[in-house]
Amino acid sequence: IFRHLERPAEVARLTQLKDVVKTQRERFMSTILNNTEVNNLNELLSFELAKYEAAVQQAAEGGLLIVADKDFPEPYERWSILQAVFFSSTVLTTIGYGNIVPVTTSGRVFCICFALIGIPFTLTVIADWGRLFASAVSVFGKHMPTKPKFTNFIGKTWFYAILAVGFLGVYLAAGAGLLLLWEDDWTFFDGFYFCFITMTTIGFGDLVPKKPNYMLLCTLYILIGLALTSTIIELVRRQYATSWAKLQELSGPMAETLRRLGETAGTGLDYTTLQKVLTVSMPKWNSNKKSEHNSDIAALEAITNAILKEVKEAQNSKPKVLQIVIYESSV
Repeated sequence: IFRHLERPAEVARLTQLKDVVKTQRERFMSTILNNTEVNNLNELLSFELAKYEAAVQQAAEGGLLIVADKDFPEPYERWSILQAVFFSSTVLTTIGYGNIVPVTTSGRVFCICFALIGIPFTLTVIADWGRLFASAVSVFGKHMPTKPKFTNFIGKTWFYAILAVGFLGVYLAAGAGLLLLWEDDWTFFDGFYFCFITMTTIGFGDLVPKKPNYMLLCTLYILIGLALTSTIIELVRRQYATSWAKLQELSGPMAETLRRLGETAGTGLDYTTLQKVLTVSMPKWNSNKKSEHNSDIAALEAITNAILKEVKEAQNSKPKVLQIVIYESSV
């Protein structure tokens, strides 16, 4: 449908640009060959050259090759079947490179309807794929024969998150390597940058594949990559949420003790700040072992009580200052 609506308008636009370039080129050449007045030759040539350069720039921006011998051809068909499929996928995945856009009113209206209906379906499919990938990662984690020793330090959840991010990097690198096979003027970093900008749905559009013969493969790669990216981002987000929940869990039993000791220690103690410092700087514990967890909390409370006791003693040892304010009025 996109091709049916947009291709005729694209052909008409390119034909008009081509006619303008040809007309300005013929006028410029005619001015050089047929002008007999030497006095205003420079001004006339400059004027005609400026108009021809403007026509050439407009044609180049419109998608024509500036090759007069080949009648200013179109390098590739923007609204071919494969390009239209690729454009549809960028609409549904909300990437939106911007290199191909609908220009007709009917095409834009259809794009609005197509996006409103298709985007929720696409997000549902990507979410389902993400859950499948997450389940696969969980099964892989449970049946992993041996775990590295540093997992005892960072925790298994963080280990899985780092492993997932590393796998995403490998996936992006593989996509960059495939793009090098088709895009001759791209470097490896250009391909990696394009894959990252695509998988995160940023879609600047500064780098876009131009070879239409592999657009279907690129579309499939993008869909799978979006599911992987959403899964990995969700894993990292859950790890952040889990870490914050542990901090809140530890600060919960200590909150009342800190508040009570802060009130008895005097007004010069900011117990809220002290609570945050102790919460952030607390040592790591294993939440699966409940007894050790309770002993850690008791130890931290004992340390807190000792610190507050020292603060209170230091405050009591300070000399008391009596402040007298004298207010004088003319009334």
